Amino acid sequence: MPYPVSDHCDGTRFFNPEPSNRMTRGGTGRLIRSRLQRGPDGWSAWPKAVPNTAHPPPGPDDTSATWIGHSTFLLRLPGLNILTDPVFSARCSPTKLAGPRRVRAPGMAIEALPRIDLILLSHNHYDHMDIPALRRIRAHFPAAQIVTLLGNAPFLNKKRLPGAIELDWWQHVTLHGALITATPARHFSARTLWDRNETLWGGFHINHRGQRLYFAGDTGYTRYFGEIRHRLGAPDLALLPIGAYEPRWFMAPVHMDPQDAVRAFLDLQARRAIAMHFGTFQLTAEAIDAPLHALAGAMAKAGIGQEDFMVLQTGESFVF
Repeated sequence: MPYPVSDHCDGTRFFNPEPSNRMTRGGTGRLIRSRLQRGPDGWSAWPKAVPNTAHPPPGPDDTSATWIGHSTFLLRLPGLNILTDPVFSARCSPTKLAGPRRVRAPGMAIEALPRIDLILLSHNHYDHMDIPALRRIRAHFPAAQIVTLLGNAPFLNKKRLPGAIELDWWQHVTLHGALITATPARHFSARTLWDRNETLWGGFHINHRGQRLYFAGDTGYTRYFGEIRHRLGAPDLALLPIGAYEPRWFMAPVHMDPQDAVRAFLDLQARRAIAMHFGTFQLTAEAIDAPLHALAGAMAKAGIGQEDFMVLQTGESFVF
């Protein structure tokens, strides 16, 4: 279907306005070869975490964020519960028999979730759009409204997930008293070898009763972080990806490393941040604990305290 022509869409497919040399000839093949040739990196040796079952409920004026794993958060705001990119399946893959396998169980089971009002879907990659999980969530919470980016609603409808609201970058919708704005990201989309960039990717800025939350989705470092702050306000809480970044020659345009995440935190002028997109699925070449070590070093260099850019355990909640 045709889309509005813009600085990130030619009418049929989407693209990143910021130039990138990522898709050089043979790049995908070299990435696959590097994955096959590397030695053990500690993922299988790292013991599975025991999910934290103490999920402190927010008070009437509180906001809380619970890290369920990877990019999945439960955001509990007064009168509003939101899930971001809910992934609960054992693999993020088109098949149950192969593909990246979860090394840590979700921090909450779907059956243990409180009422879900909104589901934010940043893009269609398997580690962010988990169709079996979305069906289970909808079975438990039929009224849950899905908000996503352009092009994803028809696919969700075919998967028996009707009624998704699509947004282009900078478009917004008000639901349950929250202003939800789709924000730019530097990434790409695909579910198969033949549908690359036929749907849009992005993040979300949430303004609910004066509290601002920002969910970056999946992104490389981008000039848009500063524009998000300028146009929508500095977030009280930013959820920023720190993992799946090696090798840098290939991943840098589409996945931030911890140093990039710290730059994004400073560009956004966020009051606090929580790390995500690490330690759940082995998607790239870095060791499982590498993002945490690199984040600590980048924070120390920038003079950022652990209470400002936080790392939660699976299932742990931050109440503020």
